[in-house]
Amino acid sequence: MFGFGTLFYVIILLLNAVAILNEERFLARIGWARNSAELYGDTESVKAKLINLISAVRTLMRIPLIVVNVVVIVYALVLG
Repeated sequence: MFGFGTLFYVIILLLNAVAILNEERFLARIGWARNSAELYGDTESVKAKLINLISAVRTLMRIPLIVVNVVVIVYALVLG
C-alpha cells in the first residue's frame, strides 16, 4: 500500500540522487552546469531555475541528508 512511509522513502531517494550529482563529470556534460545558465544571461528559464535548484539542494541538504539517512537506516534495521 502506498502511504506516507513510502512517500518519505521516495523523497529521500530523490534528494539523495540530486545531492550526489557531480557538476564536472555529469551536469557539465549535458549542459546543466551552474555557469552554463549564467554565460547566456538566461536566469528566468525553467532550465536555469532547475540548475539553481540542483545547486541549492547539493549545497544546503548535504548535512541534513546524512542525518536523515542515518535515521532511516537505523529505523529500517531496528523495526524492519
